[in-house]
Amino acid sequence: MDLQPTLTNNLVQLRPLVTPDFKSLYKVASDVQIWEQHPVKERAELYGFAKFFAESIKSKGALLILDQISGETIGSTRFKLRPTFGRAVEIGWTFLSRAYWGGKFNGQIKELMVHYALQTMDEVLLFVDKCNVRSQKAVEKLHFVPSDKLIIDRSFKLRPSDVIYRIQGTQ
Repeated sequence: MDLQPTLTNNLVQLRPLVTPDFKSLYKVASDVQIWEQHPVKERAELYGFAKFFAESIKSKGALLILDQISGETIGSTRFKLRPTFGRAVEIGWTFLSRAYWGGKFNGQIKELMVHYALQTMDEVLLFVDKCNVRSQKAVEKLHFVPSDKLIIDRSFKLRPSDVIYRIQGTQ
């Protein structure tokens, strides 16, 4: 699976994140309210965001999210293969500008990513911190279901604070 495809619909374009995207993405990420329920609140500060951005580039799975109409940067997201779970890919590290909360954008982004991922993978996983109620509600709106029945290889270090959500393909 190509972890950095370009995906588009009438609302958004997702494309590979590249180093020159730092400034436009930090402009979005510097809003402290985005990270209010997230365990790593330092991402709103330059030093915390720089670390997050470097990890995103290094992951080779990060995508920049653009508003399809205005062309503005509105956030980012990532794919990560999870072979410990079989033929699974994780969608995560997603954040959006608050101007895009509560509407169709998150759903359309995840729909693009899930549809793309399930063309080659058996399931899509999301890991959400138990304290991040806002993200849990957003994920559940997208028909992901919490799963406590996944078989996890002992080498996988799951944080005790994570809730795992999944969508399986129909193949």
